[in-house]
Amino acid sequence: MQERVLVVEDEVQMLDLLFDALTAEGFEIVRANSLGKAFAEILKSPPDVILSDYQLPDGTSFDLLSWLKARDFQIPLILITGYASIDLAVQAVKNGAEQFIPKPIDLGLLTTMVRRTLDNHRNQKKEVVNRLEQARSELDPFVGTSAAILELKRAAQRVASANSSILIQGETGSGKGVLARWLYRNGVRAREAFVDLNCAGLSRELLESELFGYQKGAFTGALSNKIGFLEAANHGTLFLDEVGDMDSSVQAKILKVVEEKRFYRLGDVQERRVDVQIIAATHRDLKKLAEEEKFRSDLYFRISTLRLRIPSLRERPEDIPILANKLLEQMAYRSQSGPLRISDHARAALQNYHWPGNIREMRNVLERAAILSDDGVIHRTGLEFEAGKHVDQPSLKTQSDLTLRELERLHISSVLDSEGGNVARTAKRLGIPRSSLYVKIRDYRLQTEPSPVKST
Repeated sequence: MQERVLVVEDEVQMLDLLFDALTAEGFEIVRANSLGKAFAEILKSPPDVILSDYQLPDGTSFDLLSWLKARDFQIPLILITGYASIDLAVQAVKNGAEQFIPKPIDLGLLTTMVRRTLDNHRNQKKEVVNRLEQARSELDPFVGTSAAILELKRAAQRVASANSSILIQGETGSGKGVLARWLYRNGVRAREAFVDLNCAGLSRELLESELFGYQKGAFTGALSNKIGFLEAANHGTLFLDEVGDMDSSVQAKILKVVEEKRFYRLGDVQERRVDVQIIAATHRDLKKLAEEEKFRSDLYFRISTLRLRIPSLRERPEDIPILANKLLEQMAYRSQSGPLRISDHARAALQNYHWPGNIREMRNVLERAAILSDDGVIHRTGLEFEAGKHVDQPSLKTQSDLTLRELERLHISSVLDSEGGNVARTAKRLGIPRSSLYVKIRDYRLQTEPSPVKST
């Protein structure tokens, strides 16, 4: 695809020279000899880059920059001028010019500058898109309306601006990593690096080399120097996931980092200084492990200056439908598919399953059901839980606790779901007229299959 360059220049010879040089390089050139014509060309079809003389018949390129900014056009501009001076160059950059080039023009330098400007602008757009997609795909750690999740949000907001170590406790799959990243993004080190290391399952040797790095020759296979996660996170945040599984000898070295901000690479005699905030997470009871001398008590007290506990899904069943809808929204966005919905009976099953794997398990269950769904609706029959560990009832109440209306709604929802939302088949199974079933569906706000579109 040809990239378009708008050349704004009132000298005919210079305009022709720039047109010929840039056309030869494969660019599509649009010409304008005044600000007014430049405005019209931009409104007609915004170019990829603007090449503008400073002095124009009806203003300057600074007027063009102001016009672009006022209309939120993100188009890079390269300023050309025969009045080259350091003051003008500084003023051009302050006004938003991408580059500054004096006359007489070195055409080789100019084409290189145009290509570099286009590459930089393209990369900037990619970064913006990546950040937006990342923000959209990242799960908010506070999805829900339960008292437990609202209390967690209040506590997290209080500690986010602190520079102390933070310990996050919660069951496997409850979202400790998601909360850690939220704390980082909302903390005082958000402009610095976030480095994530999972301590579970790593041997002492591997964990040490990953954390502290090593010098060439420190051990067999150390063929070159390697910086560790601590150095990579300098001035930023180091997230130690499952810190309760950390080897005791490594715990002692991490304690030195927390207390003195100093460490050694493996095989090195030079002491290195580092400034990091440590956010640690674990599914284990570190206080109990410390009391049993299975985890260093001094390290426990140092990393648990501030503590946050994520509630399990079992503790907040009212949040499950909200969380499920959010997960399905993300799945639909990533797969570029249509919207995904959950049937009433499937929603009831989700709320009554005990979720030993918490949010991570729910994501897996819903993702499998979404892939197998033919109509964009998650039905109860598409949910596969861990065998023998779920309850197929609409709430935590027993059936004897339900009202007659609740029982009728449950039964109709179950049959409707098993028939894939087909009203005719459901009415036949229930033994009632279709018109009566439509009334109940509307009354109970149940989901049905989409009505067929009649051709005209």
